[in-house]
Amino acid sequence: QVELVEFGGGLVQAGGSLILSCAASGTIFTINPMGWYRQAPGNQRELVALIDGNGGPTYAESVKGRFSISQDNANTKKTVYLQMNSLEPEDTAVYCCNARRTVFDGAWETFGYWGQGTQVTVSS
Repeated sequence: QVELVEFGGGLVQAGGSLILSCAASGTIFTINPMGWYRQAPGNQRELVALIDGNGGPTYAESVKGRFSISQDNANTKKTVYLQMNSLEPEDTAVYCCNARRTVFDGAWETFGYWGQGTQVTVSS
C-alpha cells in the first residue's frame, strides 16, 4: 500500500508562484510514475505533470515552461514537488497527487493511489 500526503496550495495573485509537495510512504520502491493531476469545477480531471523513476518529466502543454516537477527519494519516503510559476487564473483547480506502482504476481498488475487534493486559487 501507498499513502500520499500533500502540502502546499492556497491563494495567489496571477503571475505569482506556489509550490506543491506530495510525500509517499509505504511500498514506495515500485512507484513509477508519480505526479499531479488537477480538476477545475465543471471540468474533467487532467494531467499536469508526471515524473518517472529516472527523473524524466512529462508536462501538459498548458503548463510547459511555467511548471517544474522534481523528486526526492530519501529513506522511507518519496517526495515529489511541483514548482508553479507565472500562475494564471486558468490554473485554479484542486490539485491531486497520483502514484502508480506496477508489480508482477503471476501477471503484471498496476495500482493507482491518490492524495486528498489541495486547492490552488489564482486571482486575476
